Amino acid sequence: MRRRLAALATLLVLFGQSACGGGAAPPVTQPGQPDRVTVGVIPILDVAPIYLGRQKEFFKKRNIELELTLASGGAAIVPAVVSGQYQFGFSNVISLLLAGSNGLPLKVVCNGNNSTGVDGSDFAALMVKGDSPIKTPADLAGKTVAANTLKNIVDTSVRASVRKAGGDPKGVRFVELPFPQQPAALKAGQVDAVFVVEPFQQAVLADGGRKIASSYVDTAPNLAVALYFTSQQTIAANPDLVRRFTEAMKESLAYADAHPDEARAVIGTYTQIAPEVIAKMTLPKWPAEVNRQSVQTLADLALADGLLTKAADVNALLP
Repeated sequence: MRRRLAALATLLVLFGQSACGGGAAPPVTQPGQPDRVTVGVIPILDVAPIYLGRQKEFFKKRNIELELTLASGGAAIVPAVVSGQYQFGFSNVISLLLAGSNGLPLKVVCNGNNSTGVDGSDFAALMVKGDSPIKTPADLAGKTVAANTLKNIVDTSVRASVRKAGGDPKGVRFVELPFPQQPAALKAGQVDAVFVVEPFQQAVLADGGRKIASSYVDTAPNLAVALYFTSQQTIAANPDLVRRFTEAMKESLAYADAHPDEARAVIGTYTQIAPEVIAKMTLPKWPAEVNRQSVQTLADLALADGLLTKAADVNALLP
């Protein structure tokens, strides 16, 4: 909790600086040259469309020279976008709802990625050891579940699975553990369950683990998991750039969704995931449009779970 408050304080300081004239700078561009645009992304399969779109020159044909900067997560990307270090960023929906509810000047420009919507066949899963007595999420009361970050989309989604199974979501204990460390922690019995995304889902399966829920699927049909966003300052400074970036991003999403083999191939260019693992992974869905109802569902759940202290203005955040 202390870490979350410290991060929020940093974001609010950055917000104050931007309000005093230190806000998002327009991209550095020479006359007659493409707009140089920096986007903060995470090295995970979710962002395959933007890499594929750059490869297919969807951004270049809209006069955008795209620089993709890797960050550890959405919590690092949000302040970088607010301060103007990046023009655009990628972050999960709950992080953006939290930032928006605390007054940060952010605006979603387009979709990021979605659950497959298929129970038992999603790119993320709630998993236990093969010999665990835990059979359903309802059995997690009093048990520990590893989450890559606390008080975020993992907590929200796992609680949705527990509710659906008839259990008490308040009885689940979450511990923070990075995704790469979760398979080993589960195997060693350090936690009772993990919530992992690909490729770590494959690692748990290789260790004999099993899925007990597809929590993103339990949360909402075709759940919007993450989104691309910008700052209000960038929108005010260069609305035409925002329009062109959004168009290119939507084309990239639609192309990746229609060409999963090419999406798999590009994942190997920006991650260190082994080719044989990439071939087995379940990919997310990449619809071009935001599933607004699922974002509202996440906002409602975050409020009910106490992550939000007041109802989020979803319409103000979404395009």
